[in-house]
Amino acid sequence: MKKFLFFAALLLTTTSFAQRGRLKRMSGNPILPEFHADPEIMFSHQTGRFYIYSTTDGAPGWGGYYFTAFSSPDLVEWKHEGIILDLATKQVPWATGNAWAPAIIEKETAGQFKYYFYYSGHDPLTNRKAIGVAVAETPTGPFYDHGSPIVNKLPEGVNGGQQIDVDVFQDPQTGKNYLYWGNGYMAVAELNRDMVSIDTTTIRVLTPKGGSLQDYQYREAPYVFYRNGLYYFLWSVDDTGSPNYHVAYGTAASPLGPINIPTQPIVLQQDPQNEIYGTAHNSVINVPGYDDWYIVYHRINPAYLDRKMGPGFHRQVCIDRLLFDKDGAILPVRPSHSGVAPVKPKKLSKKKK
Repeated sequence: MKKFLFFAALLLTTTSFAQRGRLKRMSGNPILPEFHADPEIMFSHQTGRFYIYSTTDGAPGWGGYYFTAFSSPDLVEWKHEGIILDLATKQVPWATGNAWAPAIIEKETAGQFKYYFYYSGHDPLTNRKAIGVAVAETPTGPFYDHGSPIVNKLPEGVNGGQQIDVDVFQDPQTGKNYLYWGNGYMAVAELNRDMVSIDTTTIRVLTPKGGSLQDYQYREAPYVFYRNGLYYFLWSVDDTGSPNYHVAYGTAASPLGPINIPTQPIVLQQDPQNEIYGTAHNSVINVPGYDDWYIVYHRINPAYLDRKMGPGFHRQVCIDRLLFDKDGAILPVRPSHSGVAPVKPKKLSKKKK
């Protein structure tokens, strides 16, 4: 009997450790330390790792001035890779700060990799925000700024808003590359072959029409991805310091729109019962080799929810699964504290360029 009880206790202990091991292997949310916002996620085929780039948060008035990178083999364990671009130095001659909301794309030509890192900063010459680009040969740099902004004025016909919240997207159907941006409006332009300039003749405004602060009224942070013949456009609704800040979406048959609003347009929103607020400004990642998708976003640290505490610049980066129904509609994401389990990307054969 004693022997039976011993083995039973051993089994329970082993099970307990196994359960704890599984729980430990969840990413947890937030996934990055301290305060970060506006996360951009990328998978690098050069290194086989995932990378997150973000706004460095926690400074009053959104005063962060540098970008960092974090890397992971599996979306669970994240390593701080250091500062990759500093707007307070001569690295970026045209900007003085407000390093916000980056986007990045990996390009490979004949086995040589390049990384084009797009971001917004404050341009003292115009006293407005502008979008610049820096280039590197590895995901963590060193990055070298192009030397001047590539977007520094409002699109024709737009009377207000800021040149911030950039997104870069390569159309898998045509190979063309597009830049999206805009606070108060959504604009797009085709990138030239050099990837550090836009074809200004292609600029057009795609701002989704209608909606309210309770559903899909466009505010900022466009993000575009492609799946099964559809182009998905995601954006943020309401103010970044509002608990109601959330993600909505539409779809299109082209990377240039027009954007169609689904019956249920909300992708991600707050869950007050679980003290989760301000869930928005996202990017999306597809795990190579699988139809598995994840949404990376920021939310407000609940300790700073009061307006006097600056909720708009005390944000943390999180990750959850992104699921679709059989017709391709995005299912509402339930933001979690547990995060996601580890993933293992497939090694894909190189395509001919």
